[in-house]
Amino acid sequence: QVQLVESGGGLEQAGGSLRLSCAISGSTFSINAMGWYRQAPGKQRELVATITSGGSTNYVNSVKGRFTISRDNVKNTVYLQMNNLKPEDTALYLCNAQARYVSYWGQGTQVTVSS
Repeated sequence: QVQLVESGGGLEQAGGSLRLSCAISGSTFSINAMGWYRQAPGKQRELVATITSGGSTNYVNSVKGRFTISRDNVKNTVYLQMNNLKPEDTALYLCNAQARYVSYWGQGTQVTVSS
């Protein structure tokens, strides 16, 4: 089992920055990749960024150049640095851990960007 706890969300003005954290505990050895997703009211859940165990990253086009995903293997934490925030970034941000056959989710942290 893997447990994920997100933190770092909040209310920010457009153009500002936030850093989300996802603390990972449990069977961390089973995880192949980590990711951040987001879900806005009335919209489908969207993949924002992923990072593999080898450090390869991938981003949705709308956040490229603004968001950076990283991981600290000593602290068992994954981060999402979000710069130049836009009102359309407003959503519940969820951390995901992908093992071979199982996908784990956190409860999410709310990010609200005002114009």
